[in-house]
Amino acid sequence: MADTPLLEGLHVVDLASFIAGPAAATMLGDFGADVVKVEPPHTGDAYRALSRVPPNPRVDGVNYPWQLDNRNKRSIALNLKSPGAGPVLERLVKWADVLVTNFPPHTRAKLGLDYDDLAPLNPRLVYADVTGFGEEGPDAHLPGFDVTAYWARSGLMDYTRQRGGPPAMPAFGSGDHPTAVTLYAGIMTALYRREKTGQGSRVSASLIAEGAWAASMWLQAALVGGKAPHPADRTDPPNALASAYRTSDDRWLLLAFANEDKQVPLFLQAIGHPEAAQNPDYGDTPSRRAHAAEIAALLDRRIATRTLAEWRELLDAAGITYGVVQTIDEFAQDPQLEANRIVIPIEDGSDEPHLTVDSPVRIDQERKVPPRPAPDLGEHTDAVLRDLGFDDASIADLRGAEVVG
Repeated sequence: MADTPLLEGLHVVDLASFIAGPAAATMLGDFGADVVKVEPPHTGDAYRALSRVPPNPRVDGVNYPWQLDNRNKRSIALNLKSPGAGPVLERLVKWADVLVTNFPPHTRAKLGLDYDDLAPLNPRLVYADVTGFGEEGPDAHLPGFDVTAYWARSGLMDYTRQRGGPPAMPAFGSGDHPTAVTLYAGIMTALYRREKTGQGSRVSASLIAEGAWAASMWLQAALVGGKAPHPADRTDPPNALASAYRTSDDRWLLLAFANEDKQVPLFLQAIGHPEAAQNPDYGDTPSRRAHAAEIAALLDRRIATRTLAEWRELLDAAGITYGVVQTIDEFAQDPQLEANRIVIPIEDGSDEPHLTVDSPVRIDQERKVPPRPAPDLGEHTDAVLRDLGFDDASIADLRGAEVVG
C-alpha cells in the first residue's frame, strides 16, 4: 500500500451546496486531494442546517450530515456576489485541478461561473457540475433535490409502495449519494483524459439521469414498448417467493429465491410443509406464479407462527436466500460495517471517536486519508488566501470590503 495518498497534490474547489456535489468532492478528499469548500459568509452552505430539518434525528453537539459530506476540507467564506470576489475566484480557478458546482444554469451565468467563463483561465481545469434535471430541456432551470428529481420524477417513488398506498418519503440523500459517485467517476475519467491530452474538460451529472439509471431495467422495457409493473400488492404479488412476510415478533423476512427449482423444496422442508412440493399448483415456476396469491396467504400464516430468530436459524440451516428488513438503528450496529471498514472512526481527538460512513470506492493498494472533522464556516479563509498569493494587507482589505468572512 502506498505511503502517499493517491490524490495528494490535487487541488479541488468545492463551490457546490447540499449533498451530491460536495459528496463527490469529499470522495476526492478521501484519497488525499486538498479540497477548499467555498461558502457564503455569515450563512454558509445551507446544508449545515439540515440536521435540524424533520424527520432527521437531532444529535446534541453533532452536525452529522455536515461531517459526512464535508470532512477533510478547508472552508473559505467568500461572497461570490461581491464585485471584489473576482480576483479571489480567478486565483482559485488557476490554482484548481478540479472545480465542482451545482449552481443552476442561470445562476452560473449570472455569476460568471460557466465552464466557458472559467476554462480560459485554466485550460487544464476539470469542471464538474451537477444539476437536478440536466442542462437542456424545459425543466433545466428548475431546482432539483433527490426526492423530486431522482425519486419522484423517475418512477421509483411510485413503484416502491404498496398498491393503493401513498408514496413514502425516502431517506434524505439516498439519491444524492449515488449521483456523487457518478460525478466522482466522471471527474476521475476526465483527469485520466487530461493525462493523455493535457487538456481539461467539463463533466456533468444530474439527479434525473441517476434516477433513470437506477430505474433503467424497467425504463428500458418502457422504451421498447413494454409495460412497467404496477406498485405491488403483497396479498397478490407477481411472485410470492420475492416478497416480505411478518414474523410473530412483528419483524419482516424478505424472500429472494434466485434458483426456485433448487430452493423451493429446501424452503418447504424448512417451514414444515415438505408435502407441498408434490402439489401441482406449486410444482414449477409457471404454476407458482399462477397461484401467487394463494401461496402468499399460506406463507403469511406460516411465517407468523415463529419469531425472526427462529426463522433465521431454520432458513440458515437450509441454505435459503432471504433478507431481514432491518431498521437503520440496527444497521448502525451491523457487524459487517466495521468488519469491511464501511464505517470508520473520525480522528477528532476524542477518547471515544465517533464513526462515520466511508465513501464506497476502495483500492486495496491505495490508502485513504483518515476522516477529520468538517470545517467551521470560514475556518481556513486566511490560510487559503495566503496559498493563493494574497498578503496580509490584501486579506485585510478583502475582509474590510466584506468580500470574505
